[in-house]
Amino acid sequence: MRIYMKTFACAPVFAVAFAFLALFSFASNIQTVSAATIMEDEITVVKAQVTHVEDKGEREIGGTDTKTRVQKLDAMILEGAEKGTSVSFENDYPVQLKEGDTFYLRKVHYADGGKAAYTVSDPYRLNQILFFTLLFVVLVFIFGGKQGIRGLASLIGSLLLITFVLLPGILNGYSPLLISIGVASLIIVLGSYVTHGFNKTTSSAVVGMIATVVLVGILAHIAVSTTQLTGFDSEESVYLNFSTSGTIDFVGLLLGGMLIGLLGVLYDAAIGQAIAVEELHRVAPHLSRLTIYRRAIRMGKEHIGALVNTLAIAYVGVSLPLLLLLSSHDIPILQLINRENFAAEIIRTLIGSIGLVLAVPITTVLAIFILIRNNNGTGASSGLGASASADVIKRELEEIEHLSHTHSH
Repeated sequence: MRIYMKTFACAPVFAVAFAFLALFSFASNIQTVSAATIMEDEITVVKAQVTHVEDKGEREIGGTDTKTRVQKLDAMILEGAEKGTSVSFENDYPVQLKEGDTFYLRKVHYADGGKAAYTVSDPYRLNQILFFTLLFVVLVFIFGGKQGIRGLASLIGSLLLITFVLLPGILNGYSPLLISIGVASLIIVLGSYVTHGFNKTTSSAVVGMIATVVLVGILAHIAVSTTQLTGFDSEESVYLNFSTSGTIDFVGLLLGGMLIGLLGVLYDAAIGQAIAVEELHRVAPHLSRLTIYRRAIRMGKEHIGALVNTLAIAYVGVSLPLLLLLSSHDIPILQLINRENFAAEIIRTLIGSIGLVLAVPITTVLAIFILIRNNNGTGASSGLGASASADVIKRELEEIEHLSHTHSH
């Protein structure tokens, strides 16, 4: 029995490792798709530094009543073939630059041989990004210890899978839904075993998460099909469609995005439930599977309440500019909800929340059958030994019931 359970605990590793080798082989043979040429003008972006600033005051943006502040900038190019060259141009970028600021300069050399045009592409932000990244890593190391470092390692692995397997696969025309399910499963296995180690508790959480991802994938496909979402809910989707000559399945891309976006909260819920089952069984091994299921689900309900709210608010936060734009127009609320860019976010939030809710009972049931031997709750096979009396067990049950009742209020 013990050998069987150890084999079962490692089964997800072998299965997903095999899938990873297949995907890695597939990814290594991918050839990058060349973007379709939309315009013949030559565009280059190089780093530059402001040497002089002249404030030109406010001007109206052509064709609108909106005003913007304009600067005349003198800048020196810091890299590339024109390194050391000074250029002058007007800047109406929302961020006003100061003398000495570093930024990315966008140069458009027109195909008809006309004069090149210069604009501000973006302020240089990489130093600040590096600072906050290092701050994050240091805080994780100080307060997370080895467990935090393992979490960082799994995060890096997840980003590598997304960068070198998921994105190339989608760009080369493979089904975004199928490859997203595969990569999501690999991320689940990688993150779980690297962070929490190879054991039956982790395996039960892994199996629960993969089962939930598959169910959510099916449900998401039904939701997107019945609501007739196209995936063209943003300008980025339109540009990507043109640059890839229409080779990408944007409905599948929308479904894949839903699954990848679910992983964070799904991981939290599944690991939490598996550990809850393990700890309940450890402190009260005489309890039956049904009793432990009820107690673990009671804990899971609290988890669901917190995470569903977190997931919904996170989606609202990302979509805040869109919400402000749409609410500023006099559009009936039902028409507003029915618009694709709004409806897609609603479906995304609902599917993610449904997946989170399903993960709790699925993972709890799997953890109970993987971690707990068949126990009728009489105490005959409990870890308390033969000396455990019925009165002790009764008092423990009453105490657990009391704590559960208090917690629920």
